[in-house]
Amino acid sequence: MIDTTEIKGLVFDFGGTLDTNGCHWGRNIWHAYEKVGLLNMQLTYEQFVEAYVFAERSMGKNVYVMPNDTFRQMLNVKLNLQMDYICRKSVNCEEGWENVNVTSADESSRYASCIVDVLYNKMTEQMAHTRKVLSALQGCYPMALVTNFYGNMHTVLNEFNLNTYFPHVIESAVVGVRKPAPAIFELGVEALGLKPHEVVVIGDSLDKDIIPANAIGCKTVWLKGEGWKPQPDSDIPDMVISSLEQLTAVLLNANQKNQITI
Repeated sequence: MIDTTEIKGLVFDFGGTLDTNGCHWGRNIWHAYEKVGLLNMQLTYEQFVEAYVFAERSMGKNVYVMPNDTFRQMLNVKLNLQMDYICRKSVNCEEGWENVNVTSADESSRYASCIVDVLYNKMTEQMAHTRKVLSALQGCYPMALVTNFYGNMHTVLNEFNLNTYFPHVIESAVVGVRKPAPAIFELGVEALGLKPHEVVVIGDSLDKDIIPANAIGCKTVWLKGEGWKPQPDSDIPDMVISSLEQLTAVLLNANQKNQITI
């Protein structure tokens, strides 16, 4: 458990935390593939992972996303990169891909569009719950956002009406530091004007959020959901939760008790 008597501020991760309530985006996208016709594609999970990694690396090396691009536009880039990769492998009948049934650019684009719709609708629903959590916490704690993102985080926050909760946004593409480097969390703590032990970092990734934040002395809450890989238990986080609502209950109750004591 967290000793909340010294807690004065919160740092949130975005992807996998605020937008999917703990589900890694790789898993989130895979479930959307399942929903829109995976049987027709005859795609295995291993092949999906290959396409997913290809798209992520491509977006990391090349500028596909502009600062004014919305989350839907970013998803569209990501999914078209994935489906183009799958289509290319299928058309060329590369070893192991002979049975994959995505054989034209039109078909690839159609699948990508359907998957984006599923993902965006699901995320929109989740953001309604996220706003309630952040609204409740905002009156008690200043908050900052620390995220590996593509340079369009402010646009995305406006898109989902989250901009008022985060006066401080530390975005990897802007500051030139990426998780899991502890330095990016130091920037978040500094933005709040607090000391590390006065800040709770909340994230879905043990490796990219919890371990580096712990290394600089922050308290940590691991939002442990469906990970990219099986996630073993760990004694590093100060608290493990399975939904953002759990975090709210703990911090609000603790904050109210502290105010009464004072």
